[in-house]
Amino acid sequence: MVDYITIRKAPGTWAIRAGGAVLGESSNALELVEGDYPPVIYFPREDIAMAFLDPSDKTSHCPHKGDARYFSVVTKSRTLENVVWSYEEPKEVVGQVKNHLAFHNIEEIAVEQI
Repeated sequence: MVDYITIRKAPGTWAIRAGGAVLGESSNALELVEGDYPPVIYFPREDIAMAFLDPSDKTSHCPHKGDARYFSVVTKSRTLENVVWSYEEPKEVVGQVKNHLAFHNIEEIAVEQI
């Protein structure tokens, strides 16, 4: 793995909430640290209630991780646009994040260790 990115199993159990709803809980989450950026928790897709997520047309490219696809979260009161991303076919050095989802750190979304 490149020195710039490290991935490890996130210790303990993690939950993700948006708009008052629990979107998922996992004891198999991954913690990805990229350079000087804060750690990002990646949740296994099977631990997320995908009914709350709508696929988006947005994509982005990271030279280290590959192409990301985005999802919006639908809550009771509104839709949070493009706040979830996934590397469907990540580069080999970060292959562990395949089939995982990460959530933007915004006020309406809580990623927390429980």
